[in-house]
Amino acid sequence: MPAPWINFTLLALESQQVIWLRLMKLAAGGPAACSEARQMVEEKLAAGSDAAGQILAGEPPEAIVDGYLGRVRANLKRLSK
Repeated sequence: MPAPWINFTLLALESQQVIWLRLMKLAAGGPAACSEARQMVEEKLAAGSDAAGQILAGEPPEAIVDGYLGRVRANLKRLSK
């Protein structure tokens, strides 16, 4: 298992890539942009809810970051196509 700071750093870097890719998709407009905006809001609500549950369950910060990192990587893969 990598040191916790590595996943924190990867989350920061990969999140920036996802933000950039999403901005490009939103800037293009059209139905794909509307769909992306809706999906983005739904994902953020779900991720926040999951993180809150993990915090209430006493999970360590590393586990919460790992959850976010998994979601970010899935978005990066999907948006990079």
